[in-house]
Amino acid sequence: MPKPSASKAAAETGKTRRFISGVVEGFYGRPWTMEQRTELFQREQKWGLNTYLYAPKDDYKHRMYWRDLYSPEEAEKLVALITAAKKNGVDFIYAISPGLDITFSNPKEVATLKRKLDQVSGFGCSSFSLLFDDIETEMCPADKQAFSSFAHAQVAVTNEVFKHLGQPDTFLFCPTDYCAAFCTPNVSQSAYLHTVGENLLPGIDVLWTGPKVVSHHITVESIVEVSSVLKRAPVIWDNIHANDYDPQRIFMGPYKDRPTDLIPKLRGVLTNPNCEYYPNFVAIHTLATWCRSEGGRVGGQRDVEMSDDDKAGSDPCYSPKRALTLALTDWLQEFLSTDQPGGPRPLNPTHLKKESSDEEPMQTDVGDPVYVPGSGDNPLFTAEPLTLDDLQLLSELFYLPYEHGSTARTMLTELDWLKAHREAVGEAETEMTAEWRSRAKCFDVMCVAVFTMFNRLSNAPNRSILYDLYNYICDIKSGVTLARAYVKQLGGQSRPSAQVMTDDPEPWGFRGGLSGEFQRMLPCHGNRDLFRHPPMTSVYSIRPFCPEDKTEIQKIHMEMQRGKAKAPAAALPALISDGLAGGQLSPSPNCGLVLEDERGVCGYALGLTDATAAALNNQRALPGDFPSLVTMQLHPRVTDPAPARRMIDSLLSLMKTSGSRGVFCELRQGDRRMFDFYSKLGSFTTLKMAGLPQDVVAMGTSL
Repeated sequence: MPKPSASKAAAETGKTRRFISGVVEGFYGRPWTMEQRTELFQREQKWGLNTYLYAPKDDYKHRMYWRDLYSPEEAEKLVALITAAKKNGVDFIYAISPGLDITFSNPKEVATLKRKLDQVSGFGCSSFSLLFDDIETEMCPADKQAFSSFAHAQVAVTNEVFKHLGQPDTFLFCPTDYCAAFCTPNVSQSAYLHTVGENLLPGIDVLWTGPKVVSHHITVESIVEVSSVLKRAPVIWDNIHANDYDPQRIFMGPYKDRPTDLIPKLRGVLTNPNCEYYPNFVAIHTLATWCRSEGGRVGGQRDVEMSDDDKAGSDPCYSPKRALTLALTDWLQEFLSTDQPGGPRPLNPTHLKKESSDEEPMQTDVGDPVYVPGSGDNPLFTAEPLTLDDLQLLSELFYLPYEHGSTARTMLTELDWLKAHREAVGEAETEMTAEWRSRAKCFDVMCVAVFTMFNRLSNAPNRSILYDLYNYICDIKSGVTLARAYVKQLGGQSRPSAQVMTDDPEPWGFRGGLSGEFQRMLPCHGNRDLFRHPPMTSVYSIRPFCPEDKTEIQKIHMEMQRGKAKAPAAALPALISDGLAGGQLSPSPNCGLVLEDERGVCGYALGLTDATAAALNNQRALPGDFPSLVTMQLHPRVTDPAPARRMIDSLLSLMKTSGSRGVFCELRQGDRRMFDFYSKLGSFTTLKMAGLPQDVVAMGTSL
């Protein structure tokens, strides 16, 4: 029997559901410990967050073996965790990911899913989530017979489970197309999202990561668009601080590039942060500040004061810079607290005293007199306490996926300049020489600051935080050490460094291992570096074709004909698609796309759903199963095949939506670039087509 509908009762009483805010443990890698999760709940309560979504990918009974019930020992731990969350006012949401292998149309499978969630409900959990992220989209034969689409299958099971659980107040659904980049051809025209929006029960909320899996910016306009399709405000699953995709990166910059104007447009925000628990202090703390800042627009007290930099920005209610300072100030206190026995020695070794004991001390405990160096001896090492400036530097060195902190950018800029102007360091003293040496000195000061930060972190009393950070700070220290040695060599302050210049370095003198070797063999390695010299490749956008684009498309068409032709353009064999690209034919409605970069139109993909008349005009006989024509072309400056693949995939989806069952294209044999492109797509094959000129090839694909 279904349980009473809590959300329905809330709706009838006019109760406003609270804004969901908190943390999702949804990364790939070692899950957090029970102690860490309990500590997280305490922090959430302290900072004003209210939700924890349990979805660790490596809990095998959450994902891979979702059918298995929890053992008594596992159940005891989950009960304790759910109880601890409630104690701290945190809503514990249990998420399950059955999408790897569930048969949606099998009643036994759905019953198994219900049984698993009933077990967790018995642990005291009242909030749930079904996740269908990162799974294959091809349905099994049984599901294809039962459901018209993958979205219909997911929605049917989700609605049934939701009703079985009594329509709980909090029930989240994660779609397979959970960001705009996954939507075909786009958000507003996504058949998948429209199915979800129209058929998912109103009490179920939808998770969304934004424009991308890891979104740089999330705008109000983008949320309004997806909300319109989903027919509800989404809950943002924010991966801005996630690092499970790169073991060499960690992110300790502030929550940013999400305007507080989003807050009234959303159902909630959950951060899916770094795999390492302790470095997430900044991510969670600054998210909490962001969530509270919305009150500044409605007459409430602002959490933060605006700095001069923030006043020049676009958000009057939230300052990432100030929020970061608040977080680091609080974090410093945790660094300075001893978390376990056997921490570092006191900061002043002369204060060590032998403790009284009736037992005979071990040899290592004998109270030797404190060593006092002589006037010519090395001074004793003294561990200096960690400072707020050290943590500020740490954050700037490990900032966010799309940007480095200011100090890191400055160091990269200075190193690049010193390397580019190394010829200025000669025997003759010139104005440029003086500038080079001055900037080299400043660079050296910044390097020393990194070493000092490393030493202070290494001696911080809280070892748990240090151990989560240690690999990362060792790595950055090594990189900065090599850069410093190289600059000193350029300035003639030291002989060539074996670490930098040798062609047979020690293993610790270079980075990457097997993964690095694979990447360095690929042509685009390095084009996504945040510090780009030379500049990275262009950013491309795809938009619908409009009549005003005809002139630019004609230019690309003619330029490509001239570039590929060994004969005058007039002697080239005619293609049916020449009429589309040349402007004599217009593409069918909603069957044209244009590719743009920062310089303007650089490619196009156009389609005719019924190419019968165009084929007759060119004395062709259409292949029976391929009644539609497509043509695509790219300007030579487009070297990245990814946007071209996305554009043709989007066009084919539009053609299918318009009723086409198959498309063909014509290519001149000399156009090896496009022939290779279509061949590598995997779906296009060579066709036999009556009336083709000798040097023309036809290729087609079924839809």
